[in-house]
Amino acid sequence: MDSRMETTIAGVTWKNPVTTAFGTFGSGREYGELIDLNRLGAITVKGVSEEAWKGNPVPRLAETQSGLLNSIGLQNAGAELFIENDIPFLRQYDTKIIVNICGHTLSQYCAVAERFADCDIDMLELNISCPNVEEGGLSFGTDPHVVERVVKAVRNYVKQPLIVKLSPEVTDITEIARAAVSGGADALSLINTLRGMKIDIHKRKPILANKIGGYSGPGIMSVALRMAYEVCHSVDVPVIGMGGISTFEDALQFIMAGAEAVAVGTANFHNPYATVEIIDGIRQYMKENKISSLEEIRGCID
Repeated sequence: MDSRMETTIAGVTWKNPVTTAFGTFGSGREYGELIDLNRLGAITVKGVSEEAWKGNPVPRLAETQSGLLNSIGLQNAGAELFIENDIPFLRQYDTKIIVNICGHTLSQYCAVAERFADCDIDMLELNISCPNVEEGGLSFGTDPHVVERVVKAVRNYVKQPLIVKLSPEVTDITEIARAAVSGGADALSLINTLRGMKIDIHKRKPILANKIGGYSGPGIMSVALRMAYEVCHSVDVPVIGMGGISTFEDALQFIMAGAEAVAVGTANFHNPYATVEIIDGIRQYMKENKISSLEEIRGCID
């Protein structure tokens, strides 16, 4: 372990500041055939709900000039199967386990949080970008009062450190961040996808069955970096930055903006070695620039 790379988030020490973005890495099984999962600071798994979700109709993916559109709909087999199959698999590796949880109602959020309370995982990530079916489908994460209420309710059931993942589809990301912290968030992660669309001009219809999907990849990085910078300067909890990170240079920008750690998402699809290449790149950068700890450069941008 390279102590220079260590980072601590809400009392949990990672061997390095690199994790995966939920929904882009499964539970690591497929990627484990290509890279050494032991090398990752943490693995953030796909979203898990209390009961199984079928997800959205196909087609659900569309490539763009500078990223990816997805409308998967958080398809998953539910908490019971995840606990039975995925946690034992992940515990074979020397890496932290972060479980992303989701729900369409407040009671669903609380139920899945309670289900994981006594499980052998290191952190929970609360996905407040889910559509709130009780409020006409609007995201839980767009109203600061709702954000605070949801986080506070889920906090009552969580025993692990709680990360809250923020939606960028808001007027002021710092207002949402402060609401999440007020509700009891131990850390924040951002950004989730932006909403986007692509049309097939020959068929004259949207490519995605749901018409609109989540846009991720290099095209959103500047927006994500700006939001991470603003949030890092507005709250006192650790921030995990993400959104378009493909290289170690991208990751270092988020760290210099103040992020404690970074998550790699869409890059995994076109380069399954992206996470370990970023870890190696950060380490080499530190060596070449005689940086003894990431604290020397974290938040160096005023």
